[in-house]
Parts: sequence; structure tokens; C-alpha cells
Amino acid sequence: MKLLCALSVLLLASAGAVSSSLPVRRYGSIFNFGDSFADTGNDVVVFAAHSLANPSSRPPYGMTFFGHPTGRNSNGRLAIDFIAEELGLPLVPPSLAHNGSFRQGANFAVAGAFARDASFYRDIPLVGPLALNTSSGVQLRWFESLKPSLCHPAQECKGFFHKALFFMGEFGVNDYSFSLFGKNLSQIRSFVPDVVKTISTATERVITQGAKTVVVPGIPPMGCSPLNLAMFPSADPAGYDPRAGCLKQLNDLAIYHNSLLQEAIKKVQTKHRDVKVIYADFFSPIIDIVVSPQKLGFRGEILSSCCGKYNFNVSAGCGMPGATVCQDPSSYLYWDGGHFTEAAYRYIAKGWLNTINNYHA
Repeated sequence: MKLLCALSVLLLASAGAVSSSLPVRRYGSIFNFGDSFADTGNDVVVFAAHSLANPSSRPPYGMTFFGHPTGRNSNGRLAIDFIAEELGLPLVPPSLAHNGSFRQGANFAVAGAFARDASFYRDIPLVGPLALNTSSGVQLRWFESLKPSLCHPAQECKGFFHKALFFMGEFGVNDYSFSLFGKNLSQIRSFVPDVVKTISTATERVITQGAKTVVVPGIPPMGCSPLNLAMFPSADPAGYDPRAGCLKQLNDLAIYHNSLLQEAIKKVQTKHRDVKVIYADFFSPIIDIVVSPQKLGFRGEILSSCCGKYNFNVSAGCGMPGATVCQDPSSYLYWDGGHFTEAAYRYIAKGWLNTINNYHA
């Protein structure tokens, strides 16, 4: 039961406006790819098709903003939602669960998605059967199949996508999190370059479709998540960062991924000088909150979950019978074992908007 609850989270993995320091360039639409950090409801469709339990489709998910579950792995809005609001666009609809127009954007992200093809992970004991075919390549095919409903002929599509904002990821966390159940960290580090190459190739693919602004987020500090702290504790006190209390080796893995990703993005930018290819830091904002929570308005147990209490009781995960919910989600960083609260996503979105506004190739 403990493991099943943990795997569910791997699959699903404050008031005041979000405002950046400069006026945001106006975009006509947003197209988003990724995993549970950006999924706005595709998981409901995908999981149902595979007869899998989907905790994010049950209360108390969505309780803070929507008042009901939406398939988002949070108590409310995600970073992509805050960014859409700041741009004056509707919340980006999930491509598999929306019955309407996608002219102002579409979200192809799915909880549990990998960067690389899912076949790389199906031989991993226990988690292999949960490696669903929703990787970055699959999401790009969904995007390409949607194009005829957005624009035609090809010349019109180029102009249409010139005015769109693209988000490529976050990808990578599931590639590494699933692998932790069957590989050691040395083995996992060995395929980080391939994961990064897959992301940079996907970025170039949307550029060939006409994208002029592509934001590529890195991954958050994996060693700080309550789920990983519970599932992979270190027997050596030196295995924890004394400043943050996070698992050093897992955070080092995230730092390695982000370093290679930034190098890859620079190469893509060099090849496409008329395109903005922007790295969005997902690591530093989380560390900021972990190290200085009260300064940033977070007062709860910073390495604990608001919902499900993974660090205490992993058998009663968020959305499952017996789960507990904290009194004030806005005071917490983590909503469930591996995902963030609306308050955290608001802070992340603010940083990303500033990066987009101030970007110079």
C-alpha cells in the first residue's frame, strides 16, 4: 500500500497578483507540454483509459481556487495558470479533455509523462506497467495533429505560432523518479544527457512549426520533496543538506540535469537567432522557499505535505481515504508528496514572467 500510494504521486509528481517587473509582451495563445507540474486535466482522460486510480480527480484537489478537482495536482492553480492570467488569456485547456476552440492555446502535459519514450522505463520492476505512452514525443504528435484546427495553410500557421508562447516542459523528473525504483544514481546520471537531448530536440521541433518564443523549464530540487525524503532516506546524516534538510544526492542530480539543459538551450538559441529560447529556473524558487519560508510568506512545515502527510503516513495519500489536509494550504510549499501548493506556483510563475520579460539572447 505504501508503494502504491507513492507511485500515484509519481504519476500525478498566497493572495496578491502575480506581477513581473516589466509589462509582459502580449501573446495570442499558449501551448504547453510537460508532466504533472503543468497538467490541467489530461491525466483524467489518460488514467481513465488505462483503468488507473487518479487521486487528482478527487477532493481535496482543487479546493482553494476551483472549489473542486480539475485534474491539476495542486490545491488550486499551477504556474501555467498564473502566467495565462497575467497575459490576459484563458487558462490553458487540456487538449484531451476540452470540447471547444484551442485558438488561444492548448495544454498537452500529462501527469507521469517522460521526456524520453516510455519504453525506456517499462523494464523497471514495480513501476514499469505504469509507464504510460505520453512522453514528449507523443505530446508533440498531439500538437501536430491539432494544427489543422488552428490554422491553414502552412504560411498562416507560421504567423499564428509566431504570436504564441510555448512551454517545453518541465520534463525529466519522471524519467529519474521512476528509475529510482530499479537503478542506482550512477546509472541514472548516465542517461541525463539523453533526457536533455530529447528536450532540446523537442524544442527545435516546435521552432520548425513557427514558434518564436519557447520557455524551457528546468526541474525542481528532487531531494526536497516529502515523497523522496520518505521513500529514500539517507542512513548518513551527511546525506542531507544542513541548510535545507534535503537529500543531497537527489538535488545534485537535479542540478546536473539543469546545468546540461542550460548548455543545450544555448546551442539551440545559437542555431535559431531569431527565436527566443528561454531557460526557466524551477530549482532556485523552491530552494528559496525551503531556506527562507517565513520571509516569503510560508509558515507551515516546509518539508511536509499539506495534504496526505507523506512524511508521516504514506498509506493515506492525498485524495485517498484517511488523508488529512492542513488548515492553511497557502502556508505550505508542498501540497502532496511531490507537487506544490498554489501559493508556491504563484511564486514560481512570478520568477518565470520576470525571466521572459527580461530575456536577451
